[in-house]
Amino acid sequence: MSLTSDPPLDRTSGPQAEAASAIDYGALTVVPVRHPWRWAAVVATAVLLAQFLHGLVTNPGWEWDVFAHFFTAETILKAVWITLQLTFYGTVLGFALGIVLAFMRLSASPFLGAVAYAYIWAFRSIPLIVQLLFWFNLAYLYKELQFGIPFGPGFFSFDTMNLVGAMSAAVLGLALHQAAYAAEIVRGGVLAVDSGQLEAAAALGIPRYRQLWRIVLPQAMRSILPNAANEIISLFKGTSIVSVMAIGELFYQVQVVYGRNGRVVPLLMVATVWYILLTTVLSVLQHYVERHYAKGAAR
Repeated sequence: MSLTSDPPLDRTSGPQAEAASAIDYGALTVVPVRHPWRWAAVVATAVLLAQFLHGLVTNPGWEWDVFAHFFTAETILKAVWITLQLTFYGTVLGFALGIVLAFMRLSASPFLGAVAYAYIWAFRSIPLIVQLLFWFNLAYLYKELQFGIPFGPGFFSFDTMNLVGAMSAAVLGLALHQAAYAAEIVRGGVLAVDSGQLEAAAALGIPRYRQLWRIVLPQAMRSILPNAANEIISLFKGTSIVSVMAIGELFYQVQVVYGRNGRVVPLLMVATVWYILLTTVLSVLQHYVERHYAKGAAR
């Protein structure tokens, strides 16, 4: 209802309505928005990419024949397998320990929380190469290990000289280092789940372990997976650091080969392409696993 004394306007009649009805909207020309700078950036990027690819093909310094010869060589394939083994064991053991540490930090016990925090702080602070060399030289610090009563007599002992070899030290160092990062990834994913989910589950009488396994973790996986996959890929590439212990993984083996024949660039390209291929496979697996856990989630 109008609050003034003026009569209401009739928008269905009058000169304006007649003018609007006389417009033929089908005859109007729609002009798209111009993006000249966007096209300039596309052209410049395409030119640079074409120049780069042309250099890869025509520059003799890349020595693609040497690359093709060593790409599937037996020594390189064995090195790739060792790299995959280090990645697998480091990931499985690291995330298994990381899950335990994450729930220790989330527990109501101040002691468990402090222990988990101290572990994460220490292993994130110490460089990975130092940790690897420490485990590799464990026998220097502890000649033997005893099992018995704490701070009392030991029942039996064994020599540590042959206990931790190069491969064992590498797996142990990678796993313990990875556990510190995995713990924070898992803890962040669990904290991202609404606390009301646990309250509703507790009200229904669902046991605690089923609350975590069937309710919390499936929802937390959507937050955990992207960061976890990123850590696994970083670990895969980071296995090259175990070359300091003369383990025949991919990067070490490439160094050995080009140290003999002097073909540095093509051998480095062998390692690079293998890392790219395997990282691509891991990224594809990440996509499908994320899609599985994203069922029912709004995107």
